[in-house]
Amino acid sequence: MKDYQFWFVVGSQFLYGPQVLETVAQRAAEMTEKLNASGKLPCKLVYKVTAKTNKEIADVVREANYDPSCAGIITWCHTFSPSKMWINGFVDLQKPYCHFATQYNREIPNEEIDMDFMNLNQAAHGDREHGFIAARLRMPRKVIAGYWQDEDVQERLGSWMRAAVGVAFSKSLKVMRFGDNMREVAVTEGDKVEVQAKLGWQVNTWPVGKLVETMNEVTDAEIDALMDEYRASYEIATDNIESIRYQAREEIAMKKMFDAEGCKAFSNTFQDLYGMRQLPGLASQHLMAQGYGYGGEGDWKVAAMTSILKAMSEGQTGGTAFMEDYTYHLEKGNEYSLGAHMLEVCPSVAAEKPRIEVHPLGIGDREDPARLVFEGHEGKAIVVSLVDMGGRLRLICQDIECVKPIMPMPNLPVARVMWKAMPNLTTGVECWITAGGAHHTVLSYDVTAEQMKDWATMMDIEFVHITKDTTVESLEHDLFLADLAWKLK
Repeated sequence: MKDYQFWFVVGSQFLYGPQVLETVAQRAAEMTEKLNASGKLPCKLVYKVTAKTNKEIADVVREANYDPSCAGIITWCHTFSPSKMWINGFVDLQKPYCHFATQYNREIPNEEIDMDFMNLNQAAHGDREHGFIAARLRMPRKVIAGYWQDEDVQERLGSWMRAAVGVAFSKSLKVMRFGDNMREVAVTEGDKVEVQAKLGWQVNTWPVGKLVETMNEVTDAEIDALMDEYRASYEIATDNIESIRYQAREEIAMKKMFDAEGCKAFSNTFQDLYGMRQLPGLASQHLMAQGYGYGGEGDWKVAAMTSILKAMSEGQTGGTAFMEDYTYHLEKGNEYSLGAHMLEVCPSVAAEKPRIEVHPLGIGDREDPARLVFEGHEGKAIVVSLVDMGGRLRLICQDIECVKPIMPMPNLPVARVMWKAMPNLTTGVECWITAGGAHHTVLSYDVTAEQMKDWATMMDIEFVHITKDTTVESLEHDLFLADLAWKLK
Protein backbone atom coordinates (compact mmCIF):
# COMPACT_ATOMS: atom_id res chain seq x y z
CA MET A 1 0.00 0.00 0.00
CA LYS A 2 2.82 2.41 0.80
CA ASP A 3 3.99 2.26 -2.83
CA TYR A 4 0.78 3.87 -4.10
CA GLN A 5 -0.78 7.31 -3.86
CA PHE A 6 -4.03 8.89 -5.02
CA TRP A 7 -4.25 12.32 -6.60
CA PHE A 8 -6.80 14.85 -5.38
CA VAL A 9 -7.97 17.07 -8.25
CA VAL A 10 -10.33 19.91 -7.32
CA GLY A 11 -12.54 21.58 -9.91
CA SER A 12 -13.22 25.29 -10.20
CA GLN A 13 -12.99 28.10 -12.83
CA PHE A 14 -11.50 31.59 -13.26
CA LEU A 15 -14.94 33.26 -13.05
CA TYR A 16 -14.75 33.53 -9.26
CA GLY A 17 -11.55 35.59 -9.18
CA PRO A 18 -8.15 35.02 -7.52
CA GLN A 19 -9.29 35.37 -3.91
CA VAL A 20 -11.84 32.57 -4.19
CA LEU A 21 -9.37 30.35 -6.07
CA GLU A 22 -6.75 30.92 -3.39
CA THR A 23 -9.27 29.91 -0.72
CA VAL A 24 -10.23 26.79 -2.68
CA ALA A 25 -6.57 25.75 -2.96
CA GLN A 26 -5.96 26.35 0.76
CA ARG A 27 -9.00 24.30 1.71
CA ALA A 28 -8.08 21.47 -0.65
CA ALA A 29 -4.61 21.31 0.92
CA GLU A 30 -6.14 21.35 4.42
CA MET A 31 -8.60 18.58 3.54
CA THR A 32 -5.79 16.48 2.09
CA GLU A 33 -3.67 16.89 5.21
CA LYS A 34 -6.53 15.97 7.56
CA LEU A 35 -7.66 13.01 5.49
CA ASN A 36 -4.12 11.65 5.52
CA ALA A 37 -3.95 12.16 9.29
CA SER A 38 -7.27 10.40 9.86
CA GLY A 39 -5.74 6.93 9.76
CA LYS A 40 -8.63 5.73 7.59
CA LEU A 41 -6.84 5.87 4.24
CA PRO A 42 -4.48 2.99 3.39
CA CYS A 43 -2.58 5.11 0.86
CA LYS A 44 -1.37 8.70 0.71
CA LEU A 45 -3.67 11.34 -0.76
CA VAL A 46 -1.80 14.00 -2.76
CA TYR A 47 -3.38 17.35 -3.62
CA LYS A 48 -2.34 18.03 -7.21
CA VAL A 49 -4.23 21.00 -8.62
CA THR A 50 -7.31 23.18 -8.54
CA ALA A 51 -8.18 22.65 -12.20
CA LYS A 52 -9.65 25.62 -14.04
CA THR A 53 -9.03 24.84 -17.71
CA ASN A 54 -9.24 22.00 -20.18
CA LYS A 55 -5.43 21.96 -20.40
CA GLU A 56 -4.87 21.73 -16.66
CA ILE A 57 -7.22 18.75 -16.48
CA ALA A 58 -5.74 17.02 -19.53
CA ASP A 59 -2.21 17.57 -18.21
CA VAL A 60 -2.87 16.09 -14.77
CA VAL A 61 -4.66 13.08 -16.31
CA ARG A 62 -1.76 12.48 -18.68
CA GLU A 63 0.67 12.68 -15.78
CA ALA A 64 -1.44 10.28 -13.70
CA ASN A 65 -1.65 7.76 -16.54
CA TYR A 66 2.12 7.47 -16.80
CA ASP A 67 3.03 7.67 -13.11
CA PRO A 68 3.20 4.10 -11.75
CA SER A 69 2.85 5.37 -8.18
CA CYS A 70 -0.55 6.92 -8.94
CA ALA A 71 -3.26 4.30 -8.37
CA GLY A 72 -6.20 6.61 -9.14
CA ILE A 73 -7.64 10.10 -9.04
CA ILE A 74 -10.22 11.56 -6.68
CA THR A 75 -12.10 14.63 -7.85
CA TRP A 76 -14.24 17.18 -6.05
CA CYS A 77 -15.77 20.45 -7.25
CA HIS A 78 -15.60 23.06 -4.49
CA THR A 79 -17.23 25.55 -6.83
CA PHE A 80 -18.94 25.25 -10.19
CA SER A 81 -16.57 23.67 -12.72
CA PRO A 82 -18.04 23.61 -16.25
CA SER A 83 -17.82 19.95 -17.18
CA LYS A 84 -16.99 20.39 -20.87
CA MET A 85 -13.52 21.30 -19.57
CA TRP A 86 -13.21 17.74 -18.27
CA ILE A 87 -14.06 15.88 -21.48
CA ASN A 88 -10.59 15.61 -23.02
CA GLY A 89 -9.03 14.53 -19.75
CA PHE A 90 -11.76 12.04 -18.90
CA VAL A 91 -11.66 10.47 -22.36
CA ASP A 92 -7.93 9.81 -21.89
CA LEU A 93 -8.09 8.69 -18.24
CA GLN A 94 -6.69 5.18 -17.71
CA LYS A 95 -6.63 5.11 -13.91
CA PRO A 96 -9.48 4.38 -11.47
CA TYR A 97 -11.66 7.41 -10.76
CA CYS A 98 -13.65 8.37 -7.67
CA HIS A 99 -15.98 11.36 -7.53
CA PHE A 100 -15.95 12.62 -3.94
CA ALA A 101 -19.18 14.58 -3.52
CA THR A 102 -18.56 16.55 -0.33
CA GLN A 103 -18.25 20.14 0.84
CA TYR A 104 -15.81 22.03 3.03
CA ASN A 105 -18.34 23.16 5.67
CA ARG A 106 -20.50 20.69 7.54
CA GLU A 107 -23.44 23.00 8.23
CA ILE A 108 -25.11 26.02 6.66
CA PRO A 109 -24.04 29.02 8.80
CA ASN A 110 -27.29 30.82 9.49
CA GLU A 111 -25.81 34.23 10.38
CA GLU A 112 -22.94 34.20 7.88
CA ILE A 113 -24.59 32.92 4.74
CA ASP A 114 -24.73 35.55 2.03
CA MET A 115 -24.01 35.72 -1.69
CA ASP A 116 -20.25 35.68 -1.12
CA PHE A 117 -20.64 32.47 0.88
CA MET A 118 -22.88 31.01 -1.82
CA ASN A 119 -20.43 31.82 -4.60
CA LEU A 120 -17.57 30.17 -2.72
CA ASN A 121 -19.37 27.08 -1.40
CA GLN A 122 -21.02 25.62 -4.49
CA ALA A 123 -20.14 21.94 -4.13
CA ALA A 124 -23.80 20.90 -4.34
CA HIS A 125 -23.95 22.84 -7.60
CA GLY A 126 -20.54 21.88 -8.95
CA ASP A 127 -20.68 18.16 -8.16
CA ARG A 128 -23.91 17.75 -10.12
CA GLU A 129 -22.41 19.39 -13.19
CA HIS A 130 -19.29 17.30 -12.70
CA GLY A 131 -21.29 14.10 -12.29
CA PHE A 132 -23.20 14.63 -15.51
CA ILE A 133 -20.19 14.50 -17.78
CA ALA A 134 -18.97 11.20 -16.32
CA ALA A 135 -22.45 9.75 -16.79
CA ARG A 136 -22.59 11.16 -20.34
CA LEU A 137 -19.24 9.56 -21.17
CA ARG A 138 -20.31 6.25 -19.56
CA MET A 139 -17.22 6.29 -17.38
CA PRO A 140 -16.58 3.59 -14.78
CA ARG A 141 -16.48 5.50 -11.51
CA LYS A 142 -17.20 5.43 -7.81
CA VAL A 143 -19.37 8.16 -6.31
CA ILE A 144 -18.92 8.72 -2.55
CA ALA A 145 -21.12 11.36 -0.96
CA GLY A 146 -20.88 12.68 2.59
CA TYR A 147 -18.99 15.02 4.86
CA TRP A 148 -15.25 14.58 4.45
CA GLN A 149 -14.49 14.56 8.19
CA ASP A 150 -16.97 11.79 9.04
CA GLU A 151 -15.31 8.47 9.82
CA ASP A 152 -17.74 6.38 7.76
CA VAL A 153 -17.09 8.56 4.71
CA GLN A 154 -13.33 8.32 5.21
CA GLU A 155 -13.62 4.54 5.58
CA ARG A 156 -15.53 4.29 2.30
CA LEU A 157 -12.88 6.35 0.58
CA GLY A 158 -10.18 4.09 2.04
CA SER A 159 -12.12 1.01 0.97
CA TRP A 160 -12.28 2.28 -2.61
CA MET A 161 -8.55 2.95 -2.50
CA ARG A 162 -7.94 -0.70 -1.66
CA ALA A 163 -9.99 -1.79 -4.68
CA ALA A 164 -8.00 0.60 -6.87
CA VAL A 165 -4.73 -0.83 -5.52
CA GLY A 166 -6.09 -4.22 -6.61
CA VAL A 167 -6.36 -2.78 -10.12
CA ALA A 168 -2.79 -1.46 -10.07
CA PHE A 169 -1.53 -4.79 -8.73
CA SER A 170 -3.51 -6.69 -11.37
CA LYS A 171 -2.10 -4.63 -14.23
CA SER A 172 1.44 -5.83 -13.49
CA LEU A 173 0.66 -9.34 -12.22
CA LYS A 174 2.66 -12.31 -13.48
CA VAL A 175 1.43 -15.87 -12.89
CA MET A 176 3.79 -18.85 -13.04
CA ARG A 177 2.18 -22.12 -14.09
CA PHE A 178 4.02 -25.37 -13.33
CA GLY A 179 2.59 -27.55 -16.08
CA ASP A 180 -0.92 -27.23 -17.53
CA ASN A 181 -4.27 -27.39 -15.81
CA MET A 182 -5.81 -30.69 -14.74
CA ARG A 183 -6.86 -32.75 -17.75
CA GLU A 184 -10.48 -32.46 -18.99
CA VAL A 185 -11.46 -29.77 -16.46
CA ALA A 186 -13.44 -26.92 -18.06
CA VAL A 187 -13.69 -24.17 -15.46
CA THR A 188 -9.93 -23.82 -15.02
CA GLU A 189 -9.54 -23.02 -18.73
CA GLY A 190 -9.74 -19.49 -20.09
CA ASP A 191 -8.52 -17.05 -22.71
CA LYS A 192 -5.11 -15.87 -21.49
CA VAL A 193 -4.79 -13.31 -24.27
CA GLU A 194 -8.14 -11.71 -23.40
CA VAL A 195 -7.27 -11.80 -19.69
CA GLN A 196 -3.98 -10.00 -20.31
CA ALA A 197 -5.70 -7.37 -22.45
CA LYS A 198 -8.50 -6.88 -19.90
CA LEU A 199 -6.86 -7.44 -16.53
CA GLY A 200 -3.15 -7.11 -17.26
CA TRP A 201 -2.15 -10.60 -16.13
CA GLN A 202 0.84 -12.27 -17.77
CA VAL A 203 0.12 -16.00 -17.49
CA ASN A 204 2.87 -18.34 -18.69
CA THR A 205 4.16 -21.86 -18.11
CA TRP A 206 7.50 -22.98 -16.69
CA PRO A 207 8.48 -26.66 -16.89
CA VAL A 208 8.36 -28.74 -13.75
CA GLY A 209 11.86 -29.88 -14.69
CA LYS A 210 13.14 -26.34 -14.16
CA LEU A 211 11.63 -26.37 -10.67
CA VAL A 212 13.32 -29.71 -9.94
CA GLU A 213 16.67 -28.32 -11.12
CA THR A 214 16.24 -25.34 -8.80
CA MET A 215 15.27 -27.63 -5.92
CA ASN A 216 18.48 -29.61 -6.40
CA GLU A 217 20.48 -26.39 -5.97
CA VAL A 218 18.91 -25.55 -2.57
CA THR A 219 21.42 -25.91 0.28
CA ASP A 220 20.97 -27.49 3.69
CA ALA A 221 21.71 -24.12 5.26
CA GLU A 222 18.80 -22.55 3.38
CA ILE A 223 16.51 -25.36 4.50
CA ASP A 224 17.70 -25.01 8.12
CA ALA A 225 16.84 -21.30 8.08
CA LEU A 226 13.35 -21.95 6.74
CA MET A 227 12.82 -24.74 9.27
CA ASP A 228 13.43 -22.16 11.99
CA GLU A 229 10.66 -20.02 10.45
CA TYR A 230 8.32 -23.01 10.45
CA ARG A 231 9.03 -23.72 14.12
CA ALA A 232 8.36 -20.09 15.03
CA SER A 233 5.05 -19.93 13.16
CA TYR A 234 3.60 -23.42 13.47
CA GLU A 235 3.37 -26.36 15.85
CA ILE A 236 5.29 -29.36 14.53
CA ALA A 237 3.05 -32.36 15.18
CA THR A 238 4.99 -35.11 13.36
CA ASP A 239 8.21 -37.08 13.69
CA ASN A 240 8.65 -37.11 9.93
CA ILE A 241 11.02 -34.14 9.80
CA GLU A 242 12.39 -35.24 6.43
CA SER A 243 9.00 -34.61 4.82
CA ILE A 244 8.96 -31.08 6.26
CA ARG A 245 12.49 -30.45 4.99
CA TYR A 246 11.45 -31.59 1.53
CA GLN A 247 8.58 -29.10 1.59
CA ALA A 248 11.08 -26.42 2.63
CA ARG A 249 13.25 -27.33 -0.35
CA GLU A 250 10.23 -26.97 -2.65
CA GLU A 251 9.26 -23.62 -1.15
CA ILE A 252 12.75 -22.14 -1.41
CA ALA A 253 13.06 -23.24 -5.04
CA MET A 254 9.64 -21.90 -6.02
CA LYS A 255 10.27 -18.56 -4.32
CA LYS A 256 13.61 -18.21 -6.12
CA MET A 257 11.85 -18.73 -9.44
CA PHE A 258 9.00 -16.34 -8.55
CA ASP A 259 11.37 -13.61 -7.48
CA ALA A 260 13.60 -14.06 -10.53
CA GLU A 261 10.62 -13.69 -12.86
CA GLY A 262 8.63 -11.17 -10.81
CA CYS A 263 5.70 -13.56 -10.32
CA LYS A 264 3.20 -13.10 -7.50
CA ALA A 265 0.94 -16.10 -8.19
CA PHE A 266 1.39 -19.72 -9.23
CA SER A 267 -0.45 -22.91 -10.03
CA ASN A 268 0.44 -26.57 -10.21
CA THR A 269 -1.28 -29.92 -10.60
CA PHE A 270 -0.80 -33.36 -9.07
CA GLN A 271 -0.92 -34.74 -12.63
CA ASP A 272 2.47 -33.16 -13.40
CA LEU A 273 4.97 -33.85 -10.62
CA TYR A 274 7.70 -35.31 -12.81
CA GLY A 275 10.91 -35.59 -10.80
CA MET A 276 9.27 -34.45 -7.53
CA ARG A 277 8.76 -36.65 -4.48
CA GLN A 278 5.85 -34.69 -3.01
CA LEU A 279 3.08 -32.37 -4.11
CA PRO A 280 3.84 -28.98 -2.48
CA GLY A 281 1.57 -28.62 0.54
CA LEU A 282 3.22 -26.81 3.43
CA ALA A 283 5.38 -25.09 0.80
CA SER A 284 2.36 -23.62 -0.99
CA GLN A 285 0.63 -22.67 2.27
CA HIS A 286 3.64 -20.79 3.64
CA LEU A 287 4.11 -18.99 0.32
CA MET A 288 0.47 -17.86 0.44
CA ALA A 289 1.05 -16.58 3.96
CA GLN A 290 3.69 -14.29 2.41
CA GLY A 291 1.20 -12.87 -0.10
CA TYR A 292 1.62 -15.15 -3.11
CA GLY A 293 -1.53 -16.39 -4.83
CA TYR A 294 -2.12 -20.08 -5.50
CA GLY A 295 -4.43 -22.15 -7.66
CA GLY A 296 -4.80 -25.92 -7.47
CA GLU A 297 -5.14 -28.21 -10.49
CA GLY A 298 -3.57 -25.55 -12.70
CA ASP A 299 -6.28 -22.98 -11.95
CA TRP A 300 -4.35 -19.82 -12.86
CA LYS A 301 -7.42 -17.57 -12.60
CA VAL A 302 -8.01 -18.32 -8.91
CA ALA A 303 -4.25 -18.08 -8.28
CA ALA A 304 -4.24 -14.55 -9.68
CA MET A 305 -7.38 -13.56 -7.80
CA THR A 306 -5.93 -14.86 -4.52
CA SER A 307 -2.88 -12.63 -4.91
CA ILE A 308 -5.04 -9.63 -5.88
CA LEU A 309 -7.30 -9.96 -2.84
CA LYS A 310 -4.22 -10.34 -0.65
CA ALA A 311 -2.82 -7.12 -2.12
CA MET A 312 -6.13 -5.33 -1.53
CA SER A 313 -6.26 -6.47 2.10
CA GLU A 314 -2.65 -5.72 2.99
CA GLY A 315 -2.32 -4.75 6.66
CA GLN A 316 -5.62 -6.35 7.67
CA THR A 317 -5.71 -9.45 9.83
CA GLY A 318 -8.83 -11.47 8.98
CA GLY A 319 -7.13 -13.50 6.29
CA THR A 320 -7.54 -14.41 2.62
CA ALA A 321 -7.12 -17.91 1.23
CA PHE A 322 -7.46 -20.16 -1.78
CA MET A 323 -10.53 -22.30 -1.11
CA GLU A 324 -12.72 -25.04 -2.54
CA ASP A 325 -16.23 -26.17 -1.66
CA TYR A 326 -15.67 -29.77 -0.67
CA THR A 327 -18.83 -31.17 0.89
CA TYR A 328 -22.15 -30.09 2.46
CA HIS A 329 -23.88 -30.70 5.77
CA LEU A 330 -27.56 -30.96 4.75
CA GLU A 331 -29.29 -31.40 8.10
CA LYS A 332 -32.58 -29.50 7.86
CA GLY A 333 -32.26 -26.07 9.45
CA ASN A 334 -28.58 -26.64 10.15
CA GLU A 335 -26.99 -26.54 6.69
CA TYR A 336 -23.30 -25.74 6.20
CA SER A 337 -20.65 -25.86 3.51
CA LEU A 338 -17.25 -27.33 4.31
CA GLY A 339 -14.43 -25.66 2.44
CA ALA A 340 -11.00 -27.25 2.25
CA HIS A 341 -8.47 -28.55 -0.24
CA MET A 342 -6.11 -31.48 -0.46
CA LEU A 343 -3.30 -29.43 1.07
CA GLU A 344 -3.25 -25.80 0.08
CA VAL A 345 -5.31 -23.44 2.29
CA CYS A 346 -3.56 -20.31 3.54
CA PRO A 347 -2.89 -20.19 7.32
CA SER A 348 -3.89 -16.50 7.41
CA VAL A 349 -7.48 -17.68 8.09
CA ALA A 350 -6.59 -20.02 10.98
CA ALA A 351 -8.40 -19.69 14.30
CA GLU A 352 -5.42 -21.05 16.26
CA LYS A 353 -1.77 -21.86 15.64
CA PRO A 354 -1.63 -24.32 12.70
CA ARG A 355 -0.04 -27.73 13.09
CA ILE A 356 2.41 -29.28 10.65
CA GLU A 357 1.34 -32.87 10.06
CA VAL A 358 2.31 -35.58 7.57
CA HIS A 359 -0.34 -37.89 6.12
CA PRO A 360 -0.98 -39.87 2.94
CA LEU A 361 -2.54 -37.84 0.17
CA GLY A 362 -4.34 -40.59 -1.70
CA ILE A 363 -3.84 -38.90 -5.07
CA GLY A 364 -0.84 -38.09 -7.25
CA ASP A 365 1.15 -41.27 -6.49
CA ARG A 366 3.87 -39.55 -4.45
CA GLU A 367 5.27 -39.52 -0.89
CA ASP A 368 3.14 -38.40 2.04
CA PRO A 369 3.43 -34.60 2.08
CA ALA A 370 3.69 -32.31 5.09
CA ARG A 371 0.85 -29.82 5.35
CA LEU A 372 -0.68 -27.31 7.77
CA VAL A 373 -3.82 -28.51 9.54
CA PHE A 374 -6.17 -26.02 11.22
CA GLU A 375 -9.73 -24.75 11.48
CA GLY A 376 -10.74 -21.38 10.08
CA HIS A 377 -11.98 -18.71 12.44
CA GLU A 378 -15.49 -17.34 12.75
CA GLY A 379 -16.69 -14.18 11.04
CA LYS A 380 -18.40 -12.65 8.04
CA ALA A 381 -16.58 -13.23 4.77
CA ILE A 382 -16.98 -13.54 1.02
CA VAL A 383 -16.05 -16.15 -1.56
CA VAL A 384 -15.30 -15.02 -5.11
CA SER A 385 -14.84 -16.82 -8.40
CA LEU A 386 -13.69 -15.47 -11.77
CA VAL A 387 -14.97 -17.43 -14.78
CA ASP A 388 -14.51 -17.04 -18.52
CA MET A 389 -17.95 -16.93 -20.15
CA GLY A 390 -16.60 -16.79 -23.70
CA GLY A 391 -16.45 -13.19 -24.85
CA ARG A 392 -16.42 -11.77 -21.34
CA LEU A 393 -15.25 -12.41 -17.80
CA ARG A 394 -17.70 -12.80 -14.92
CA LEU A 395 -16.77 -12.20 -11.28
CA ILE A 396 -19.13 -14.00 -8.88
CA CYS A 397 -19.18 -12.99 -5.21
CA GLN A 398 -21.18 -14.64 -2.43
CA ASP A 399 -21.66 -13.43 1.12
CA ILE A 400 -20.99 -16.09 3.75
CA GLU A 401 -20.70 -16.37 7.53
CA CYS A 402 -17.90 -18.60 8.75
CA VAL A 403 -18.52 -20.62 11.92
CA LYS A 404 -16.55 -22.87 14.19
CA PRO A 405 -16.89 -26.33 12.62
CA ILE A 406 -19.81 -28.13 14.21
CA MET A 407 -17.77 -31.35 14.55
CA PRO A 408 -14.05 -32.01 15.14
CA MET A 409 -13.48 -34.32 12.10
CA PRO A 410 -10.41 -35.95 13.74
CA ASN A 411 -9.60 -38.10 10.71
CA LEU A 412 -9.59 -35.24 8.18
CA PRO A 413 -5.95 -34.04 8.10
CA VAL A 414 -6.45 -30.84 6.09
CA ALA A 415 -7.09 -27.17 6.76
CA ARG A 416 -10.82 -26.43 6.65
CA VAL A 417 -13.35 -23.65 7.03
CA MET A 418 -17.07 -24.15 7.62
CA TRP A 419 -19.64 -21.53 6.68
CA LYS A 420 -23.26 -20.63 6.18
CA ALA A 421 -23.86 -19.53 2.61
CA MET A 422 -26.21 -16.66 1.82
CA PRO A 423 -29.17 -16.57 1.50
CA ASN A 424 -29.10 -20.21 2.66
CA LEU A 425 -27.13 -23.24 1.57
CA THR A 426 -29.46 -24.75 -1.04
CA THR A 427 -30.56 -21.46 -2.61
CA GLY A 428 -26.97 -20.29 -2.56
CA VAL A 429 -25.82 -23.46 -4.31
CA GLU A 430 -28.54 -23.08 -6.94
CA CYS A 431 -27.56 -19.45 -7.53
CA TRP A 432 -23.84 -20.25 -7.67
CA ILE A 433 -24.36 -23.05 -10.19
CA THR A 434 -26.79 -20.95 -12.23
CA ALA A 435 -24.17 -18.21 -12.51
CA GLY A 436 -21.46 -20.71 -13.52
CA GLY A 437 -19.32 -20.28 -10.41
CA ALA A 438 -16.22 -22.47 -10.14
CA HIS A 439 -15.44 -25.01 -7.44
CA HIS A 440 -12.27 -23.04 -6.64
CA THR A 441 -12.72 -19.68 -4.93
CA VAL A 442 -10.91 -17.06 -2.91
CA LEU A 443 -12.26 -16.72 0.62
CA SER A 444 -11.61 -13.43 2.38
CA TYR A 445 -12.60 -12.05 5.76
CA ASP A 446 -11.02 -8.68 4.88
CA VAL A 447 -12.10 -7.82 1.34
CA THR A 448 -15.75 -6.80 1.00
CA ALA A 449 -18.31 -7.40 -1.73
CA GLU A 450 -18.42 -3.65 -2.35
CA GLN A 451 -14.68 -3.62 -2.96
CA MET A 452 -15.00 -6.52 -5.41
CA LYS A 453 -17.80 -4.69 -7.21
CA ASP A 454 -15.59 -1.59 -7.40
CA TRP A 455 -12.71 -3.70 -8.74
CA ALA A 456 -14.93 -5.32 -11.38
CA THR A 457 -16.28 -1.90 -12.41
CA MET A 458 -12.76 -0.51 -12.81
CA MET A 459 -11.79 -3.59 -14.82
CA ASP A 460 -14.94 -3.41 -16.96
CA ILE A 461 -16.05 -6.97 -16.26
CA GLU A 462 -19.38 -8.42 -15.17
CA PHE A 463 -20.13 -8.63 -11.45
CA VAL A 464 -22.65 -11.02 -9.84
CA HIS A 465 -23.41 -10.72 -6.14
CA ILE A 466 -25.26 -13.43 -4.17
CA THR A 467 -26.59 -11.90 -0.95
CA LYS A 468 -29.04 -12.68 1.84
CA ASP A 469 -31.81 -11.29 -0.38
CA THR A 470 -30.96 -13.11 -3.62
CA THR A 471 -33.47 -15.55 -5.10
CA VAL A 472 -32.93 -17.91 -7.99
CA GLU A 473 -35.61 -16.09 -9.97
CA SER A 474 -34.09 -12.64 -9.42
CA LEU A 475 -30.62 -13.93 -10.30
CA GLU A 476 -31.86 -15.60 -13.50
CA HIS A 477 -33.50 -12.33 -14.50
CA ASP A 478 -30.31 -10.35 -13.77
CA LEU A 479 -28.16 -12.82 -15.70
CA PHE A 480 -30.52 -12.66 -18.69
CA LEU A 481 -30.31 -8.86 -18.77
CA ALA A 482 -26.54 -8.98 -18.29
CA ASP A 483 -26.20 -11.32 -21.26
CA LEU A 484 -28.07 -8.81 -23.42
CA ALA A 485 -26.10 -5.84 -22.09
CA TRP A 486 -22.68 -7.44 -22.50
CA LYS A 487 -23.46 -8.60 -26.03
CA LEU A 488 -24.01 -4.94 -26.93
CA LYS A 489 -20.62 -3.89 -25.51
